Amino acid sequence: MRLAFLTSLIPVARPDTGFEIANAAILSALRAAGHQVTAIGFTRQGEVPADPAGAVVVAGIDIENAAVSKLRQWQWLVSALRWRLPVACAKLRLAGAGRLVEAVRAHGPFDALVLNSVMLPGAFPELLEIAPCLLVEHNIEHVSARQNARNTGNPLLRLLFAREARLLRGVEQRLWRQAGFVWTLAEEDRHALGPDVRDRSAVLPLVSGGGAAPGEPAGDEPPIFDVGLVGTWTWVPNRVGLEWFLREVCPLLPREMRVAVAGRVPPDLLAPPNVTLVGRVPSADRFLRSCRVVALSSRAGTGVQLKTVETIQLGLPAVATPLSCRGFTELPANFTLADSAADFARALAERVAEVAAGAPQRLDGTAFLERQRAALATAIARGLAAARA
Repeated sequence: MRLAFLTSLIPVARPDTGFEIANAAILSALRAAGHQVTAIGFTRQGEVPADPAGAVVVAGIDIENAAVSKLRQWQWLVSALRWRLPVACAKLRLAGAGRLVEAVRAHGPFDALVLNSVMLPGAFPELLEIAPCLLVEHNIEHVSARQNARNTGNPLLRLLFAREARLLRGVEQRLWRQAGFVWTLAEEDRHALGPDVRDRSAVLPLVSGGGAAPGEPAGDEPPIFDVGLVGTWTWVPNRVGLEWFLREVCPLLPREMRVAVAGRVPPDLLAPPNVTLVGRVPSADRFLRSCRVVALSSRAGTGVQLKTVETIQLGLPAVATPLSCRGFTELPANFTLADSAADFARALAERVAEVAAGAPQRLDGTAFLERQRAALATAIARGLAAARA
């Protein structure tokens, strides 16, 4: 089949966020199935697609609040109010008006369009008229926005997030009806689609690519940190989990325990003395391997946590909140689930002590990786069969 993969961020050689890692995994799976796939959308300013020959870059953009000026944020808000769109959709409409839909038409015809999240079709509903459409729901976006409204202490932000949730709910429900097939990343999210969509939906089990092979030995290098966390902490649901960890878990940890947080953090984030903010790292898996235990501290959001996927794939020991493991019915033996701050801190201390004492904690993630790849290929094939029907 000849497919267009429409996305707000085209995969690049060095993906920075879980969304980008997921994009790359889905795009690779579509191509591995033998289909001709053209990625059409945007990149961040100054970045180039990992596969330039298979991509059409409409524009270079910055779409995250942390990366733009206050003036630009006000422009997004004013446009969203004028167009009666979610802010997340208005950003993309501003960037692609007069170019995105035209690029899809110019590079067609396509047998089907793969709509990678609801944001682009929410901004450009006319995409649904070009070809049969398949939708990838990375998260149930209106639920995430509603959680953001509940978690913020700022009254104005609470109003804005509530507006976002209300409008995104309408966008999502419309797209669920219109799309020929819907993929989600977690079974819990597939159930949220409702009974009318359940028979034309499937879960995409993801893999994290670009790192060392899961069975690769760790080597003799001593760990640099006791506990490691990695993520895009400027994204509100991720920040909720990080702040919970820093505020409630860290004070309960032994003073000598060395904790490191990798990834972009908000400029106003306050970290305890025993926590090192290492910033963006060249290799997430290398950073995780440099830590005795991985902490997965998600307290909000939907979809699946890519860092949970990566941790299991690499066979690393972890302490995780139940929400960090959404989408998984089975967890490896070196995972400990803990929901309260006290239980989380206790489990971390125990796991770190076991690793420090030389107890084997790392597992071989090869079988997990193979199962994920096979299930991903099956789910992709099922969705594309629906597009052919």
